Amino acid sequence: MPAHAKPPTAAERQAERRRRILRAGTQLACRGGYEAVQMREVAESSQVALGTLYRYFPSKVHLLVAMMQDQLERMHGTLQRQPPAGEGPAERVAQTLMGAFRALQREPRLAEAMVRALTFADRSVSQEVDQVTRLTVAIILDAMGEPEPAPAQLSAVRVVAHTWHSALIAWLSGRASIAQVRTDVATACRLLEPED
Repeated sequence: MPAHAKPPTAAERQAERRRRILRAGTQLACRGGYEAVQMREVAESSQVALGTLYRYFPSKVHLLVAMMQDQLERMHGTLQRQPPAGEGPAERVAQTLMGAFRALQREPRLAEAMVRALTFADRSVSQEVDQVTRLTVAIILDAMGEPEPAPAQLSAVRVVAHTWHSALIAWLSGRASIAQVRTDVATACRLLEPED
């Protein structure tokens, strides 16, 4: 470290430690899915003590849901830099959500691990799950181009978010093809079109 550089603050060290933990969990999930994310291995790979890891994430489910939150935050950042170019809100949202599906297709074991954790999450993880839901809604609203939606629109956005989540589970479990997912997402997205 150069003599003139300030040492990192406690908050910066904690944020860096959290990033290392999320990165280690993501790498393990990419290699072996849900079962491969073992807390001891995550601690070793991220170079933190096991007790420290549990202070950040009380369980494997907490960690995996946080990984999903991290993925959605990155997707949201990309969306804000490169908004979709579709004609209307329904087309833009469908385009955005199918782009997310394509990204998840590249790492199906990671996708399966995160969605499995989201599905298993009990009340102890409700704050993290709520954050995933809020991010999904924010992504849909940004894709729509509607920062201040009307209550009826917000209800439609929630239906789209639920449809996307259900379609993701159906695809990961082999019960739906990407073509079926595309059709279901596009159908739900039509709720977002303004009424004549």
